[in-house]
Amino acid sequence: MPLTLEETGSRLNPELSVMLDRGRLQLLSGDAIYSWDDLYRNFLIAFDQLEIRERPIEQVLILGLGLGSIPFMLEKVFQCKYYYTAVEWDETVSLLATKYTLSRLDSPIDVITADAEVFVQVTEEKFDLIVVDIFEDDLTPPQFESPEFLAGCGNLLRPGGLLMFNRLHGGSSSVKILTERFFEQKFRKVFPDAWYIDTSGNWIVCHEKSRD
Repeated sequence: MPLTLEETGSRLNPELSVMLDRGRLQLLSGDAIYSWDDLYRNFLIAFDQLEIRERPIEQVLILGLGLGSIPFMLEKVFQCKYYYTAVEWDETVSLLATKYTLSRLDSPIDVITADAEVFVQVTEEKFDLIVVDIFEDDLTPPQFESPEFLAGCGNLLRPGGLLMFNRLHGGSSSVKILTERFFEQKFRKVFPDAWYIDTSGNWIVCHEKSRD
């Protein structure tokens, strides 16, 4: 049975629970799973298909940290040690990530409590990998679907850099339609070479910046 380790909340996420489930730490916001160590399977599948260990990655930007599943699985499962910048808009979630997950990692991680949309506009750093994993319950807020935000993420990539955008594609038909429209009508308009990885529940929408 899952074991509740901590229950808390914030103005942005009124119900937050840290659970120990199948030997892994899980972060729940209401009924939505925000993190689950290496059982956060959508990215586990995507990183494997992308042969992430073979890519020349040093600097990683994570937009939407959750409990820190992405750096956890990259280090613990794929044996990749990168330098991370993680942007999380809920300070309570940032504190939980630091307490429960980031303390178990050797990879250096700078956690910034900020609005990801604003961060993308103002940062001057460049990255080899950008992961967008931003949800309110099951949906991505509309400001992170805009052409301006997507283009901003693309501008932060170094040549050969990879952008990965997590979208729910399971459950109701309306959610599937929203994700398919996002891919065809928004993401591919900014990145015509885009593709997606179907993880049987989510789509990880991808773009790789030209090396030219």
